[in-house]
Amino acid sequence: MGSVTAALAPATWLARLRAHEERADSLTAGHRARRAARERHAIDDFLYDYYGTRPSVLRRWHPGVGVTLEPGPDGPAPHRTWRWYATDADGGVRFDTEAFLADRAESVRFIHRLLSSIASRPAFTGCFGLHEWAMVYRQRAHRHPLPLRLGQEGTDAVVESHQIRCTHFDAFRFFTPDAVGLNRLRPTRESQVELDQPGCLHASMDCHKWATKLGPAVPGELALDCFALAGDIRLLDMQASPYDFSSYGERPVAIETPEGKAEYVARQREFAERAGHLRARLIEVCATMLEPAGV
Repeated sequence: MGSVTAALAPATWLARLRAHEERADSLTAGHRARRAARERHAIDDFLYDYYGTRPSVLRRWHPGVGVTLEPGPDGPAPHRTWRWYATDADGGVRFDTEAFLADRAESVRFIHRLLSSIASRPAFTGCFGLHEWAMVYRQRAHRHPLPLRLGQEGTDAVVESHQIRCTHFDAFRFFTPDAVGLNRLRPTRESQVELDQPGCLHASMDCHKWATKLGPAVPGELALDCFALAGDIRLLDMQASPYDFSSYGERPVAIETPEGKAEYVARQREFAERAGHLRARLIEVCATMLEPAGV
């Protein structure tokens, strides 16, 4: 079941659990209200549709690997009935590393290798979000039912006047056929570990993806930090896209201009720094599980 490095008294972990639930509810309030009203949101829905995020799962607080929840007056913590948890003879409840690795060891190893590789590289900030422009290049049908700020011809002209250097496969795979050949790189799923880099908005958003896949091994506070970062980055991704989001009350980051490029790079660097701290914590979670187990 792995080694335990800390024990939390009931008053401590209950306070963290309640604070986590309140923060999660706040972060997902807009989405839940729209879902109840059957309304769509071209910016925020990405966090739920693409990443498969479920508010109920995000709301569930976990103490993380290496922590025991001491029993309270009502007995062991509710986590005792959750998957990948174990209850000790004295009623302490903790994440069961061995059980998790029995099911997910390969995934943990991959996440550790990928995040460590990303962290070892310098951030490239010269992409200017052109991946979104390449996704609509010379194509009349678009993913979002929104007009293009510069129209189709103006959008195509921006693509053709820039060098495209997208490193992230999960962005590149949505390029239009005419845009594929314009990218200086050919990312694949197999080359992801070699190409992903910390300046990429999507690689930073993916901290949420990897935190979700690591599940109860990740402290709840870290999981919500990753989700909040993904939401902030998603906004820039769309502001810098070719779409007109004025109907959402969002101003564009006009990357076709020097001023827009400067703003994009400044915000990109801030996100890279935030993601770097979160990525380091996720790497530590993986290492804590893998090193004692020798897998």
